[in-house]
Amino acid sequence: MATPGMLYVTMQLRPGLPIEQFHEWYNNEHGPTRLRLPQIFSNGLRYRAADKREPRFLAVYDVTSMSHLETETYTALRANRSPREAETIGQVDVKRYFLDLVFTKQSPLFIPIEQLTDDEAEGIVLLTLELKLKEASDAEAETLKWYEGHVDMLPSVPGWLRSRVFRTSSLEAGAPISFLAQHEFAIENKLRNVSHQAAAFPKLNEIEKYATLTSERLYSLFYVFGPAPRDLHNLSQLKASKSAFKSADSTTMTTNDPAPVITSYVTASDGLSVPYRLEGNADPKAPTIAFCNSLLTSLDMWEPFVEILKAQRPQYRILRYDFRGRHAIPSPPVPATLDLLADDLSDVLTALRIPKLDTLIGVSMGGATTLKFALKYPDKLGKFIACDFNVASSPANTAAWKERIAVAESTLEDGSPGIKKLAGQTVERWFAPPTMQKENVVKWVVDMVASNDIEGFRYGCQALWDYDMKAQMKDCRVPGLLVAGAADGKGALVKAMDGFKGILGPNGAELAVVPNAGHLPMCENPSGFWEAVKGFL
Repeated sequence: MATPGMLYVTMQLRPGLPIEQFHEWYNNEHGPTRLRLPQIFSNGLRYRAADKREPRFLAVYDVTSMSHLETETYTALRANRSPREAETIGQVDVKRYFLDLVFTKQSPLFIPIEQLTDDEAEGIVLLTLELKLKEASDAEAETLKWYEGHVDMLPSVPGWLRSRVFRTSSLEAGAPISFLAQHEFAIENKLRNVSHQAAAFPKLNEIEKYATLTSERLYSLFYVFGPAPRDLHNLSQLKASKSAFKSADSTTMTTNDPAPVITSYVTASDGLSVPYRLEGNADPKAPTIAFCNSLLTSLDMWEPFVEILKAQRPQYRILRYDFRGRHAIPSPPVPATLDLLADDLSDVLTALRIPKLDTLIGVSMGGATTLKFALKYPDKLGKFIACDFNVASSPANTAAWKERIAVAESTLEDGSPGIKKLAGQTVERWFAPPTMQKENVVKWVVDMVASNDIEGFRYGCQALWDYDMKAQMKDCRVPGLLVAGAADGKGALVKAMDGFKGILGPNGAELAVVPNAGHLPMCENPSGFWEAVKGFL
C-alpha cells in the first residue's frame, strides 16, 4: 500500500557561496530534475525564512509513495551528481527529512500551490511546528491527539488554507520519532493578530509529558518548481565563467555569455521530448513571446528575427521550441494533428509555468498551429501572428505530402537518405528567387531540413493532411495579424490569406505582405518581416 509523504529539506549557505549561484543551480538543475519524475514527486516548493532565523531556506516535495525514495530512480539522482551540483551543495549545510503523511485538513478555498500561478503562489505563508516524542508508552497516540485538537482550532484564523501532520518516516528505521505539522496561510492572514495567536501558536503545557517542542518556524514561499528550468533571472546575475552548464546527456544547457539562455526539454503527455530555448528579458514577470516553426525546420529558423526582436523589444522573454516530428517520436508512432500540436505547446507552457503568452508567432504549419492554439486555448494567449499558411487543407496538398514522404524515405544513388534531395526541393519551393541567390541562407535552411528525423517527418506532416478551421474562425476571441511573403506560391498564398482574413473573429484581421520573400519571410527578409509586425508588437 502506498504511503504518501514528503521530502523536507532545510538549507543554510556557508560564507563564500554567492546566493545567485545557489538559486540558479537549485532552480535550473536540482528541482526540475526531480519534478521530471511525476511518479515520485507531485510538486516542489521553495520557502525562505520569514522569522529571520536559520536555516534560511526550505524546500518541500510531496512524495506519492515514500517507498519510491528507496528506488534506484531516486537514489541515482544523488549518486550521479553533476560536478556543478557537487561543488554547490558542498557549500551548503543541508538536512533532509523523510516524513510520512498522517492526516490533512484543508479549507474549501485551498488550491494546491502547484496549480496556482507564480503571482498567486508567491508569499504564501508556512508555519511549521515539530514535536519530538518522549519515552512515555502512549506518547505517540497522545501527541497525535493533541495535534488533531490544534488543527481543529486553525480554521478560526483568517487566511488559513491547509494543515498537514507528518511523522518521521518508517524509512528512517531506528530514528527518534517526531511529528511535524505544516500550516499554510494565504498571503493576507491574521496569523500575528493577538486574538488569533492562541490557535496558531498554542501553549504546549498539556503535551509536555509526551513530547518536546524542537522547532517552530515561519516561512514565505518564493519559488515553485516545474519540470523544466526557467530561471533566467539568477542566471543573468552570474559571471560568464560560472554560468556555463551542460547536463551529462547534453539535453540541458545554460549560459550567461553574453546574455542568459536556457536550452532544455519538456516531456509532453505522451512521452514526446520537446526541446526548447528560453532567453531575452530575465525578469520572471516579463511578457513572453513564443514561436512555432515551419515543418522540417528547427527553432533555429527564427535566429535572424530574434536578434532584431531582442534589440527592438527588450521587454520580452522569448521562447522557441521544436515541433513534434522534428526529432524522434514516441512508439508506437501516431499521426500528428493540429489539435495535438496545440496541446504540445500547452504542455510546454505548463512545464515552464507560463500561464499566458503575450504573443505567439508561427509560420507555415506553425501558422496553422498558432491559429489552432488561439481557438483551443484563448485564455493562454494575448495575441498572435500567423504567417504563410492556409486555414484548410486540400486533397491536392495531402497527395503532395505523400509524395514528399516517399522522397524522404528513399535512398539516393550514392546511398544517402532521400531527405537530402527533399531538402533541396523544399527550399527551392519555399524561397523567393532573390533569396535563392543568397548561398549562405540557402545552405543554412537546406541543412536544417535535411537533418529532420525521417519518421518524425512522416507522421508530423500528417497534421496538414485533413483539417479545416474556417467554421471556427468567426468565434476567435484572440486578436491576430496575418503575414505572408509576397512571392509565396508565386503570390497565390497572399491571395488565399486575403480571402480568409475577414472571417477571423468579429472584426477580421489585417494582412501584411513582406516583399522579397517567399514561404519563410523571417528567414529570407528578417528586416522586412520586422517592419510588417512591429506595430502589432
